[in-house]
Amino acid sequence: MTNHVPSAGSYPQPPYQQPIAQSGRQPAAPTPRPTPRGRRFLAHSLTAVVSLIIGVGVGSGGDAENSASPRPTVTVTETEQAEPPSTVVETATSEPLAAQGKESGPRTVVPGDGQYLVGEDIKPGTYKTAGADGDNCYWARLKNASGELDAIIANDNTKGQTRVAVKKGEYFETNGCQDWKRAG
Repeated sequence: MTNHVPSAGSYPQPPYQQPIAQSGRQPAAPTPRPTPRGRRFLAHSLTAVVSLIIGVGVGSGGDAENSASPRPTVTVTETEQAEPPSTVVETATSEPLAAQGKESGPRTVVPGDGQYLVGEDIKPGTYKTAGADGDNCYWARLKNASGELDAIIANDNTKGQTRVAVKKGEYFETNGCQDWKRAG
């Protein structure tokens, strides 16, 4: 049996090995590519590092109470009052006009605070008041009695003499004013 040693060119060369050049210098070997298993490890490692960085960033920026930044000092001063303020709620009730000895139908004088339906509670027309019954006189013309802001047709706060024209079907609201009297 003879040992046959193949010549250098008879074996297939791996792709990263090149035959030695005639100049005598050996070419640089290319970096071997990672195996699929190595790629998965690399991908998982990168994901873990990125997740760690994001977690640290979120965790360090979210708690304002434990931050080291200086906080302003708040001083609360309380004053004693001789008597606590009281809230007075008055409910206006009226007996029918016929029972009051007056003609039946809507009124021509708006007595005190309240909300009145024009045409039923008060007559349509122009009403005037001498002004505020205290610090401020508030009046409003309303589309309906819902209490919503979009129900306001017109309103004002006044101290002096004021005139307001109201139409049938509207609501007239007054608060803090002297009596309103129909002027026309």
